Amino acid sequence: MFYTSQPEELRAFLRDKLGLRSADAGEGWLIFQAAEAEIGCHPEDAGKGAPAGTHDISFYCDDVRSTVAELKARGVEFTEEVADRGFGLVTHFRMPGGVKAQLYQPRYTLDFGSGARDGNEGADWEA
Repeated sequence: MFYTSQPEELRAFLRDKLGLRSADAGEGWLIFQAAEAEIGCHPEDAGKGAPAGTHDISFYCDDVRSTVAELKARGVEFTEEVADRGFGLVTHFRMPGGVKAQLYQPRYTLDFGSGARDGNEGADWEA
């Protein structure tokens, strides 16, 4: 859930720029499909702007440089260059209403059993 001062603009951004599918839950409330998700729990790090209670959204992709180029062509504004953070290649982008999101290409492999993501399969990018 995103709380934003620009809900219509953010909905249009998610639909038009990121290409996320949505359904109208009534009265224009669009619910966007996130086909796959993961939850990570990290220790707080107030020195880097991540105090306890902070949450963040990250989108991952198979090829971050290609995805950045594709999104820039659609008008997405990135706030930094791609950086190697060890766990993956990472950058951030802006969305309407003061929302910032991370885009990264993971270097780790996960095995949840059925439907697992290994970093090399699945859609080009997921929420």
